[in-house]
Amino acid sequence: MATKNRIKLKGKLVTYLKVLAYLGIMLLFVNIAVFIVDDSAGLILLIFTGFYFVSVMYLNFYNKPIIMNELISFATQYGQIQKRLLKELDLAHAILDDSGKIVWANTAFEKAVHIEKGLYKKTIFSLFPGIAADKFPVDNEEVSYKVDYENSNFTIKFKRISLHEMAVNSDIIDAESYEGSLIAVYLYDETALRLAIQEVDNQSLAAGLIYIDNYEEALNSVEEVRRSLLTALIDRKINKYIASSNGISKKIEKDKYFVVMPKKSCETLIQQRFDILEDVKTVNIGNEMAVTLSIGLGLDGLSYAQNYEFARNAIDLALGRGGDQAVVKSVDSTSYYGGKSQTIEKSTRVKARVKAHALREIISGKDTVIVMGHRLGDVDSFGASVGIYRIARTLEKKCHIVLNDVTASMQPLVDLFKSNPDYEDDMIINNQQAIDIAGNNTVLVVVDVNKPSITECPELLRFCKTIVVLDHHRAGTEVIENATLSYVEPYASSACEMVSEILQYIGENVKIHNEEADSLYSGMVVDTNNFMNKTGVRTFEAAAFLRRNGADVTRVRKLFREDADEYKAKADAVSQAEIYRDRYAISIMKNDDIQSPTIIGAQAANELLNIKGVRASFVCTDYQNKVYVSARSIDEVNVQIIMERLGGGGHMSSAGCQIDGMSLEEAVDVVKDEIDKMIEEGELS
Repeated sequence: MATKNRIKLKGKLVTYLKVLAYLGIMLLFVNIAVFIVDDSAGLILLIFTGFYFVSVMYLNFYNKPIIMNELISFATQYGQIQKRLLKELDLAHAILDDSGKIVWANTAFEKAVHIEKGLYKKTIFSLFPGIAADKFPVDNEEVSYKVDYENSNFTIKFKRISLHEMAVNSDIIDAESYEGSLIAVYLYDETALRLAIQEVDNQSLAAGLIYIDNYEEALNSVEEVRRSLLTALIDRKINKYIASSNGISKKIEKDKYFVVMPKKSCETLIQQRFDILEDVKTVNIGNEMAVTLSIGLGLDGLSYAQNYEFARNAIDLALGRGGDQAVVKSVDSTSYYGGKSQTIEKSTRVKARVKAHALREIISGKDTVIVMGHRLGDVDSFGASVGIYRIARTLEKKCHIVLNDVTASMQPLVDLFKSNPDYEDDMIINNQQAIDIAGNNTVLVVVDVNKPSITECPELLRFCKTIVVLDHHRAGTEVIENATLSYVEPYASSACEMVSEILQYIGENVKIHNEEADSLYSGMVVDTNNFMNKTGVRTFEAAAFLRRNGADVTRVRKLFREDADEYKAKADAVSQAEIYRDRYAISIMKNDDIQSPTIIGAQAANELLNIKGVRASFVCTDYQNKVYVSARSIDEVNVQIIMERLGGGGHMSSAGCQIDGMSLEEAVDVVKDEIDKMIEEGELS
C-alpha cells in the first residue's frame, strides 16, 4: 500500500535523472574494452566504475526526497503567485455558477461593482438588471453585451467553462452523467471611450432648412413701406435663434434659410420643442397675418450630404402637413413638433392649374385609368374617384373605380351609378379585378389617402408604374413613394374640392353629369360638416362650380338622411360621453348591428364638439375586430398629433386611428393616457 502511495516522477525530469545511470552503463562497456587491452588498467577502471555506481545510487536515494520537496514547494508557491496575479489583475474578472451567483471575483471586479471583499452573495442579475440567465452562452462560445452600472459603462463578456472532465476524474463524487459548468465573466470599462465617442457625435454637424410658410401673404397684409422692416425682423429672429445654438444660418432665397449646427444643439432645440415657431408669430408691425415657419432637420446620416437629404425630406413633410411645425429626420426615425395652427389657404390657384395640366398629360399617355381611395371608403373618397372618372372619360380613356365594401352612407351614391345605363358595368370593380387589369399602360390615381397601408388595394401600388396621388390629409412618415405626380394640399377641405378645381382646368369640353356633381358636392358637405369646418374661399368657389354643373342641394340632403337605428346609436354615444379633464369628450359607440358604425362614430364625435368647453372629442367604435377612434376638434387642439402617436393621422381638426387587440374600454384608457402624457409634456393644456 505504501508503494502504491509513493509519488513518482515523470516527463523530462525523470529522463534527466536517469542520464547518470545511462552514463554508468556506458562506463561499464568501456571498462570491458579496457580489460581486453590491459588487465591492470581494466582493474583500476573497474574500481572507479564500482565507486561511480555506489555514488549515483546514494545520491539518487538521498536527493530524491529533497527534489520532491523542492518541486512541491515550487508548485505551491507558483500556484500562489498565479492566484495572486489573477486576483490583482487589472481586468475585472469573476466566476459564476449556473444560477448566476458570484462564486469568486478578483479585486478589480469588486471595485467595479462596489461589493465587499470576499462577500459574493449577490447574483450577476442584481448587479446588472439587463442581464438574464437566457443571455448566458450555451456552449463554448463567448457572448458580450453593453451594460451600465451607476455612472459607468461596461462591455460584459461571458464564457462557459465545462466541469464535466474534472468531475469525472474526481475521487469524491460520482459524476458519470454530470454536465455542470461555470461561467467566466470579464468586465471591460468603456466609460471614457463612450464619453469620447459621444463628444465626437455631439459635435457632428446637422443640416437644416427653414421656410417661411406665408411670406407673400404676410407681406401683402402690411403697408408697403413697412415690408422691408417685417422681413428684417423675421431675419433677425431666425439668425439670433440659430446663433444661440452655436449654428450658422444662411438666407438662400427670400423666404428660405439653410442652417448648419452641432447635433448637440439640435437636441437642445428639441427639448425646447422649437419655441421659435411660437416666437416668430409675435412679430407684428401692423401685419394682419401672423408669420409661421416650417423647419426640417437632418441628423445621424453617414455623411453631410445625407444629412442634407434628410433635411430636404423633413421640410417636405413639414410643408405637406400644413406648415407651422418642425420635423426632425434621422436614419431610424422621424419626429414632429408644433403644428398647432390652422393651415393657411392659398389664394392663388396656379398650382391647381399646373397639376391639372400634368394630370391631363399623364392620363393622355395611357390606355386605362384605375382610381382608388382608402380602405372602408367614405363619401369624399368615392366622390373624388367619380371626378377622376369624368376626367378620364373626357380624355376618352377607360376608367375603373376600386371599391370593395360599400358602407351604408355610401350606398345611395353607389346606387346612382350601378343602376344607371349611362355608366359601364365595370365602372366599379374589386381588388382582384383591378390587379388583373393593371399593367405598364395603366395609370393608378390614389385619392383621399397618402398612406399606402390603408389604401383600398395596397398591392396595386406594386403593379402600376405610373401613380398619381391627390390628397388633402397631412402627410405622415409613411407615404406613397415614387409617385409620378403628387398633389397633397392640407389646406383643402376635401379631396372632392381638389378634384373639382382640377376639373375646371382639364379642358373646355368637360361635361359633368348630375350624378357626378352630386357625388363631388356630397364629399365636400361631409368633410366640412355642412361647410362649418375647414372652409375657405376656394371651398365655396368649388361648391359654386359644382352647383353650376348640376349639383342639387336637396338631392344631396336626401342622400344623407339617416336610418332610425343609426340616429339612435349616435344619440346614445353622445349621451354616454365622459368629459375628461373638463375639456375632452370621450365616448364609445357599441356596434349593435349597424352597417357603418365607424361613420356614425365620426358623426357622434362632431356632435360632441357642440358641448360648451369641449376642446376635442374622441369616439371609440368596435368594428371588424378593431377599435376605430374618431377624433375631432374645432381650433384649440391638434387631434392629428394625438392620433399619430397612436398610429393614425389626419387633419388638425379631424383625425383617427385603428387599434388592434383591445376592448373599447381599454382603448378609452389608451386615449386618456395619451392625453395625460401630452399635457405633462406641454403639448396640450
